[in-house]
This record gives sequence, structure tokens and C-alpha cells, in this order.
Amino acid sequence: MTNPTDHTKIYLDFAATTPVDERVLQSMLPYFSDKFGNSSSVHIFGQQAENALESAREIVADVLNCVPDEVIFTSCGSESDNLAIRGAAFAARKNRQANHILISPVEHHAVSITAQQLVELHNFELELLPVDEYGLVHPDTVSDRIRSDTAIVSIIYANNEIGSINPISQIGEICRDRNIPFHTDAVQAAAYLPVDTNMLNVDILSIGAHKFYGPKGVGALYIKKGTPLYPILTGGGQEFGLRAGTHNIPYIVGLAQSIYHTHTEREQRIKHVMPMRDYLIGKILECIPDSHLTGHPTSRMPNHVSFIFEGVDGNALLTMLDLEGFACSSGSACKTGDPEPSGVLLSMGLSRELALGSLRVTLGNNTTPDHIEKFMHVLPHAVNQVRQYGTQQFP
Repeated sequence: MTNPTDHTKIYLDFAATTPVDERVLQSMLPYFSDKFGNSSSVHIFGQQAENALESAREIVADVLNCVPDEVIFTSCGSESDNLAIRGAAFAARKNRQANHILISPVEHHAVSITAQQLVELHNFELELLPVDEYGLVHPDTVSDRIRSDTAIVSIIYANNEIGSINPISQIGEICRDRNIPFHTDAVQAAAYLPVDTNMLNVDILSIGAHKFYGPKGVGALYIKKGTPLYPILTGGGQEFGLRAGTHNIPYIVGLAQSIYHTHTEREQRIKHVMPMRDYLIGKILECIPDSHLTGHPTSRMPNHVSFIFEGVDGNALLTMLDLEGFACSSGSACKTGDPEPSGVLLSMGLSRELALGSLRVTLGNNTTPDHIEKFMHVLPHAVNQVRQYGTQQFP
């Protein structure tokens, strides 16, 4: 992908991934060469790596408002989700014969497909909570559906496709009152929303560094002390016995630095992107007929714009925008290019035809008002062209 600052290409897909912050990159570099030791080794090289590991853990714990040994490092947000769902489900079945998994239908596939596999291979029972027209889970619904044999409840914090923000703190309070483990996928949310685990009332929380200007290939999982959880990657004693494997020290250092900068600069980053988000939403509704905002109009990520356009093939629109120099998405980056409609949009009550006409535009630190003006100069024409020619070759 062209650099987001390249004037010939404009990157508007920051929910898919972000460029590595230069400060983060510089913090990582020594651990590829001069300080290359294995953190499990006892000699000076290993001690240097271990010091970096534990310093990173303390930084992440400070942002999450927890103690350091409640932070587990993983390879990505998806692995964190897998460890959360599988680990908690197996532990709950072993300890209290719990067999019921309760999630929303708008979860990232790292949660939903993991839960489905637990049903298919291990005979767990999966229940999907209803969502409203904005893709939100209501706390009362969780209260009605949670059971004494619920192994785990998992609700996404901020949806990656539509940007809606769930009332995680209220849902967490319900789960805590029932003594049921509660996990939230905060991979998308951590870029702009608070991830104070005490405030959110969560037992388990997932993050991934590449969503907030850190490197790809590293994530973390908060596990509240005392929460039963079995490892899914075994073979060594790393990460308190919960995640075997040699530590990826450069990337762990990068995750810690990126979440530190995200935390300390959160307010100014929000002030940067939110006015452009609101302007873009207003201009699209004003300039493009039969366009519909998806997700909640106000309780949404401050950098997130998502629409459906009637009579539009979303992938054809993405192709045309790419040819015009704009990188966007039709929803989850994991689904781009998939001709099937988004399950998130279908769960909100949209028809299959409408759901195929989605567009996600997400802003970042590099986005400027000039980028938005250039985009709005192109988007209405692109939508009209796709409506006229469909998936045929554009004139």
C-alpha cells in the first residue's frame, strides 16, 4: 500500500491497519540487533530482553489500569480473541460444567468462528444476542439471556465494520453480578476509546497493536486475576503458562510504545478526526441520493464512517475508488473482495441486496481536510458510475 502521505494516493482505511509510528519504530530497532537475546535465557543478553519485556508489560498494564501479571502478550488481536473464548470456555466447562456461550452476531470472526468451532467440535451451546438497527447489544438483553451455565459472554467494544460502540461497562456489571466471565474484543476500540479495564467491568480484553500505529503481528490479552482460563498454545512456560513461545521482544516493545502514545494523545487524536468524520457523513447524506449511514449516528468511533448505497455493488465501488487513488473498504478488511454480504449488516435487518452496497471510510493521524475534500469530489461520481454500469467495465 502506498504511504498514507503520498499525494497521489489517499489512504482512508485506518480501521484495517495503520502505519507504524516513527517513534514506535525507533523503539523497536535495537531489539532486532544489539539487544537480540531470548528473554528466557539467564545471561546478560537474555536479561536485556527480559527487562524490555517486563517494562513493556508495565506500560500496557498502566494503560489498561491493571497489574502487570494480568497482561499476556500474543501474536495479534485474533489470537487474543481465540485465547479468550477457547481458554475461558474450556475452563468453565472443567470447573463448573458450563456449556453455554453468549455472544453478539456482530463479533469479529476471531470470536464468532471460534465460538462456532467450539459448538461443532466440542458440543458447546452457542446463543447469539439480538442487536438493534445500529448493531448494538442492549444490557437488558444480556440480563435476560445470561444463565448460570454460561461459560463466557463476549461483546465487541466498538464494531470494526460499522463503528458502533457497545455499552460495555453496563454489560460487564451484569456479568459480574452473575459471576460469569465477560470478554470484550477491544481491538478496534483501543485506537480511540478508553481501555480502563476497571471502568469497563471486564474480565478479559483483547487488543492488537497494528490498529493504533504499532506493528502487525503482536497483541495482548488482559485477564483479570482469578479468571479461570486454559492455554491454547502449549509447550513452554512463557506468559505465566498461558501462551507458550519465544517472546517477540521488538514487537512487544512496539506494542507498548504505541499504546502509550495512543493513551497520552487520545484527546488530540479525537479532536483531529472527529470533525472530518462528521463533515464527511453530512456531505455524503447531502450529495448522494439513497445513501444510508450504518451504525449509530453518535455512539460510534470518532474516525469511522460507514454507509450503504442503494443500487451499488460495494466491491465495484471500491475498485473504482482505488483507480481514482482512494483506499477504502467495504466493511471488515477480512471480508474485502468477498461477494457475500456482511453478516453484521444482515444481523441489523438489512436486506442482502442493500448489504452488498457497503462502504467503510476510516480516518487517521495522517488524514487532512484536503483529503476529505478530494474524496468528496470523486465519491458521488463513482457511486453514480457504479449504479449505471454495475460490475461491468467502467467507461
